[in-house]
Amino acid sequence: MNAAEQVRSVELAQALASALTLFRGHFPAARANLTPWRDDPLTRAYAEAESLDLSFHFPGWSPRTQCRSVLVQLRLDGPAGGPGAPDLGLVGARPRLLGVVVRGLTYESERWRLATVGDWSPSGSHLPQPEVTEKLQAFCRELFDLFTGGASAAPDCKAA
Repeated sequence: MNAAEQVRSVELAQALASALTLFRGHFPAARANLTPWRDDPLTRAYAEAESLDLSFHFPGWSPRTQCRSVLVQLRLDGPAGGPGAPDLGLVGARPRLLGVVVRGLTYESERWRLATVGDWSPSGSHLPQPEVTEKLQAFCRELFDLFTGGASAAPDCKAA
């Protein structure tokens, strides 16, 4: 679901703002969008309460990233907030980050996908350059650190 619609606590809002800052630290030209999904019946039918989705748009097509936009989906252990959110024993506690899926997109289609499972290598028709892959993997590790309060809980990433 759109990250802007999911945030219902100050702590989660701070984590989301930090995630935006982390990505912009690796890709300064990227412009953040907290509502990457349209609000229509078809999109709402596929909404996932356990996902915080945000996107980043580059000024144009980037040969290094092989895309114009990056969709970041944070997979959480339960809804991001509000009714049905997991009781973590803390008021305003962040849900646990289970994984991250990062997708490189153009107007035509998805060009590549990087998920925090296996060796964290991108797959797809047009892969980003190796230094971009390293930045994306570092961003994912930083997200795990962010959601665990600095104690690294990132699954093993075997660098390519």
